Amino acid sequence: MLELRSLTKRFGDFMAVDGVSLAIAPGEFLTFLGASGSGKTTTLRMIAGFETPTAGEILMDGASIADLPPFKREVNTVFQQYALFPHMSVRHNVEYGLRMRRVPAAERRSRVDQALAMVQLGELAARSPRQLSGGQQQRVALARALINRPRVLLLDEPLGALDLKLRKQMQLELKHLQTAVGITFVYVTHDQEEALTMSDRIALMRQGQLIQVGTPRDLYDRPASRYVADFIGETNLLAGTVVESRSGEAALQIGVDMLRGVCDGRLETGREAWLAVRPEAIAVRPPVGEWSGGNVVSATVREAVYAGSAVRVHATLTSGQRIVAHVAAGTSVTVGAAVRLAWPVERGRFVQE
Repeated sequence: MLELRSLTKRFGDFMAVDGVSLAIAPGEFLTFLGASGSGKTTTLRMIAGFETPTAGEILMDGASIADLPPFKREVNTVFQQYALFPHMSVRHNVEYGLRMRRVPAAERRSRVDQALAMVQLGELAARSPRQLSGGQQQRVALARALINRPRVLLLDEPLGALDLKLRKQMQLELKHLQTAVGITFVYVTHDQEEALTMSDRIALMRQGQLIQVGTPRDLYDRPASRYVADFIGETNLLAGTVVESRSGEAALQIGVDMLRGVCDGRLETGREAWLAVRPEAIAVRPPVGEWSGGNVVSATVREAVYAGSAVRVHATLTSGQRIVAHVAAGTSVTVGAAVRLAWPVERGRFVQE
C-alpha cells in the first residue's frame, strides 16, 4: 500500500537517507528503529511531505505522492510534542481538522464522539489540555489525527515525553488501538524494547541505510550482523576465529574454548567472527559435573546484580572476554567463584560485520 523506492535525502554534503527501499502492507504496524542520526525521522518526514526527497519515489497504491503537499496526502502525523491548542477544549482540538474541511456540524459531533470514545476520553471532552496528564494529551493528539480517517498514521516518537511506567502502558494501548482501527501505522523510535513490543515488523536503520527488516523475533533471534545483534536487546558478542563450518552450523575458537553455533550458509575458516548469545539463554552451573546440552565454558564470577525478576551475573572467560548471564532471582551466586556457563548450540548465532 505504501512503498519507498531508493528514497534518498541529502542536506548539503550529509547523506541523511541513503537509498531506502521498503514496501509497507495495509494495516501493518511498521517501526523505523535506530540511533539518533540514523535517518528514521527524516524518512518519516518525507512520507509526510515535510521534507522533499533528493531522489527516489514514494508511492501509495502504486501512484507517486512525492510531489503532493502534506495536506493532500492521505496521511496524518503525531509528534512527540502533541501541539494541542491550549485555548481550545479537548473536543474542539479533536474537531479542528473537520472544521477546516467544512464537515457539517452534525457529522462533526458524531465523529468527535466516536473518536473520543475510541481513546477513552469522552468524559474529559470539556477540559483544556493543561488539565490533562501527559498520557491523556497523547490520546487527544491521536484522536485528532485519526478523526480525518487517514490511510496511514505517522508517529514520530510520540511516547518520548512520558515517564517509563506510563510509556509502557501507552505502548500496549497504541497497539490495541491500531488493531482496532485497522489503519497502517508507521512509527519512529530509538527504543528497542518499544519497537519489539509494538511492531509487526521493524526496519532497523544505521547511517541512513536500512540494515535489516523483519519481525521482532527475526531481529532478536536472527540478527543479520554484529551491529543488529548488539543494538536489539542485550547480547554477548564473543569474538574468535572460525575453525570449522558447514551449512547451518560453525565452530569458533576463543582461547582454549571451542564454541558451536548456528549460521546462515557457510563461514570462511580462519576468519574472525562473533558468536551472539543472549544472556537469558545461559545457565550458570557448578565448576564440576557433566552437561551434554551444548556449549560449556569455564568462567569466574565478577559481579552479581539483583534486578528484580532476575540476577545479572557478570563473568570473565579464561580468554579474558566478559559475558553476562541472567538467572532466576534467588539463585545463589558468589562473587569470585569459579563456575561453568552453558547454553544450547542453537541459542548461539554467528554474526559478522
